[in-house]
Amino acid sequence: MRLRVITAAIAVLSLVPPAFADMSTAPYAGQETRSIKALSDDDIAALREGTGMGMALAAELNGYPGPAHVLELADKLKLTENQLKQVTAIHDRMSAAAKPLGAELISREQMLDQQFAKGEITPERLTAETVEIGELQGRLRAVHLAAHLETRALLTPEQIALYEQLRGYTEPAMPAHHHQHG
Repeated sequence: MRLRVITAAIAVLSLVPPAFADMSTAPYAGQETRSIKALSDDDIAALREGTGMGMALAAELNGYPGPAHVLELADKLKLTENQLKQVTAIHDRMSAAAKPLGAELISREQMLDQQFAKGEITPERLTAETVEIGELQGRLRAVHLAAHLETRALLTPEQIALYEQLRGYTEPAMPAHHHQHG
């Protein structure tokens, strides 16, 4: 009887994929060669260029358009000359504020990485560096979110709705059906 139970258990288990089948894959393989382990080349480029890197998704996905995307869609959104001028100014201010914060964030991540690489990291340094990195990330995110807030204030509700359609966040409005009554 015991042999049958063991045989049945083995048969059942052979049908179930092993839970650790993916143990041979290493999700971070190749990242050990990065100049800054915590940042990809794309991350570094985006931080240097002052782009959002998804930092403003709370705004973007809740009806607060970003200035860069509004400028890309200016013709389709039918921005007025004044709106175009103001959104351009918002984008330029955002970029001017984001680039130095991005550069500082890269520098801090590089210092943290080097402290680990050299074996010089201590609990005190770890706390100091991660607190500084977190503060920089918060300031950078605030720059991007504030630009979305400013941009929304310049747009009409119709432009915001169209922006959301063009960005794929909402379905196009269905045309109203007009029925003639005889």
